[in-house]
Amino acid sequence: MVAMLFVFLGNLVENLNASQVALAGLLVQLQVLHSFDLPQRKDLGYSMVIGLILLGVAGTLSQTLAFAPWLLLFLAVAIPTLVLDYRSRLGLEGIPFSLWKSAGQRSSSHQAEYSPLVPRKLLALLAVTLAFGLLLFALMPRFPGYRLQSFPVSSPGEIQQQTFEGQNQDINNPGYRRGDGTGTGGEGDGSEPGQVDDTFYYGFNSRMNQNLRGQMTKQLVLRVRSQAPGFWKALSFDHYTGQGWEITDNTKITTVERSPWSYRFVLDNIDSLLETESVVQTYTAVMDLPNVIPSLYHPRFLYFPTREVGIDPNGSLRSPVGLMEGITYTVISEVPVRNRTMLQKYRIPPEVKIQPQLLQVPPDIKSAVRAKAEKLLAKSERPLETPYEISLYLTQALKQNYRVRTDLPFFADDEDLVTAFLFEYEGGLPDHFATVLTIMLRSLDIPARLTVGFAPGQFNPFTGYYLVHNTDAYALTEVFFPRLGWFMFDPIPGHELYPPSIENNETFSVLQQIWRWVAGWLPSPVSGFLANVWSAVTGFLVTVLRWFWNLVSTSLGGALLGLILAIAAGFLGWLGWTQAKRWLQYRRLAQLHPMARLYQTLLYDLEQRSFRKSRAQTPGEFAQSLREHLTPEQVEIIVEISMAYVAWRYGGQEPHLDYLGQQFKLLERSWRSKAKAKLL
Repeated sequence: MVAMLFVFLGNLVENLNASQVALAGLLVQLQVLHSFDLPQRKDLGYSMVIGLILLGVAGTLSQTLAFAPWLLLFLAVAIPTLVLDYRSRLGLEGIPFSLWKSAGQRSSSHQAEYSPLVPRKLLALLAVTLAFGLLLFALMPRFPGYRLQSFPVSSPGEIQQQTFEGQNQDINNPGYRRGDGTGTGGEGDGSEPGQVDDTFYYGFNSRMNQNLRGQMTKQLVLRVRSQAPGFWKALSFDHYTGQGWEITDNTKITTVERSPWSYRFVLDNIDSLLETESVVQTYTAVMDLPNVIPSLYHPRFLYFPTREVGIDPNGSLRSPVGLMEGITYTVISEVPVRNRTMLQKYRIPPEVKIQPQLLQVPPDIKSAVRAKAEKLLAKSERPLETPYEISLYLTQALKQNYRVRTDLPFFADDEDLVTAFLFEYEGGLPDHFATVLTIMLRSLDIPARLTVGFAPGQFNPFTGYYLVHNTDAYALTEVFFPRLGWFMFDPIPGHELYPPSIENNETFSVLQQIWRWVAGWLPSPVSGFLANVWSAVTGFLVTVLRWFWNLVSTSLGGALLGLILAIAAGFLGWLGWTQAKRWLQYRRLAQLHPMARLYQTLLYDLEQRSFRKSRAQTPGEFAQSLREHLTPEQVEIIVEISMAYVAWRYGGQEPHLDYLGQQFKLLERSWRSKAKAKLL
């Protein structure tokens, strides 16, 4: 055990960001050493609890359901083990081998009836345990948040010392054709027509060529655990090329180093007058990806295994090496709350200087695009004056007036994407919508840029991870509101106006998914009726609470009246609950076997005298614990009734009910005489 302690300390030093793995290893070693105490040891329940802890660690580390079969196997072993452990604590004798046989055998049918190890009973107990566990899992709220400040970081290779050395400052996307002929996304500069790569999203590159056609084959690329869903932003582009985008001054990368003792990178603070919330995200790459680091806007701290990371002119994060399969990193972002009331009133202060590249529009198309944007805005029922209202309206207008074109031909060399979208094809590919919205806003002197990244993906309530595929990658528009921050708008038809953010959480995700599944099978009138009933109940509760709050908060008299009403309601509730418990206790006892009724009555009387049996205690252990508080005669009667109950319940022995009833009456008389002696 001392040797295992030194091994544990060595593993802990090597895995400072995954201490639970080292602790689990120590626990396994202690269990192995402790097992040599067999066959004398009696703490099988302790061993099962340790096993459950280890499975809990496996469940928190696993990003898939691969640990589920092991959990089922553990339950299949643990349930009979706990049964045997409990029988040992009860002081019962061993179970004859014949009880393992089918209960249909007449010679042992009576014994098998009381045997807990009959296969059908074990299967029933396993089924009940699984059903109850799944019910608790469904009802358990998923509170967003990490409770520890040691965040997951890992890497499959030796990349801890990787830095930027000049040649690796650019983005390396295998989806673009390189000098060796690999990749299909146009030539090395990403400017020629071509087919998209079937694996890598074409937008993760320093130059985004939107004159590509085709679609990707769906593959899982990331698993993300986050406190809130959102758009996992990878890159932003500020210069429009006519048929795509590029990053201005792409080689001007600001490098940030971390301490050799920690994986944490400290990034820039967010400059926003809006309220922000910290959102923790952990990303695991399932396949090799380009050297861009997805995160929620705005990243404040990054836990990453390389020695350096880079920040490009648009604030996007880069790694000196590609995100290799298996790499795990964590980001803490300060996400601005989308306060629509403030944003709708916000106007860009005249003294604020906007960077020219955020307003860049090719001169030969600016007037036509601006006229089209103003024509769409003129259809509004009321004047739109603020940048947020204009952005929101144009986003909705593009969704309603233009369509996705899967048959779009390649653009000619001198053809502009935006004008072709607006005036010739009346639509385009999904990513073209974001390009058109960005240029329209710029033509109206609203600063905007194109941003690419991943949609939240599919949330798996069993693992707590979002499953993100390469087909979840797309482009949207980011609008800059000076002193507030960047806010996203999604003009693609079929998408929401903007991605989900901190307002959306998965607290009761399992119940929500179960209800959606059930509602999908129910007829529309039935599901609508149930939804209306739920809305009516919640609305009534909200109305009552609002009325009560208005009553107690308006005046001192109202507060006193509210206090009186609360006390009266509490007293009536307590009185009703007490009577209900007594009635339920009476009903329950009336349906029990006489021996079980006698024992439960005994427990109820002892509880009324402040001697409550713990669920972890066996009847014998509870009876022995009363020796310090009751007379020897009283304890002997309690022990006698308890042992008779155990023999009937677990051994199938018929009790002497008349004799035990008389003993219980003697116990009651001793309590009454003791009470009279105290009064005298």
